[in-house]
Amino acid sequence: EVQLQASGGGTVQAGGSLRLSCAASGFTFDDYTIAWFRQAPGRSREAVSCINPLDGTTYHVDSVKGRFTISSDNAKNTVYLQMNSLKPEDTAVYSCAAEPSSVYACYVGFNDYGLHYWGKGTQVTVSS
Repeated sequence: EVQLQASGGGTVQAGGSLRLSCAASGFTFDDYTIAWFRQAPGRSREAVSCINPLDGTTYHVDSVKGRFTISSDNAKNTVYLQMNSLKPEDTAVYSCAAEPSSVYACYVGFNDYGLHYWGKGTQVTVSS
């Protein structure tokens, strides 16, 4: 059974940092693309970052480029999202999702279409 567990959220002041973790189990980690999404109250879900753990391909949306970094520890089957210089507009529930890389690629413009495996989200709140 594919399972994804997001953790690491919390409340920080603007300019602060958090590191989110997405622990994966039930599938061959290297064979899946893993992505982070976020959803703020009253807004639709938006893509944040994605990674292909097999070859290290990553992508970050423009609003987080230079501030967020996605990485993976393949030995631990875990993907991380290091978030620096946080802004109040980063406040949202952050969720990780996975799909076989053979059918879902990490690329410019990635979205949630075609992602079938989702973990429960973790709340990130950035105060001004």
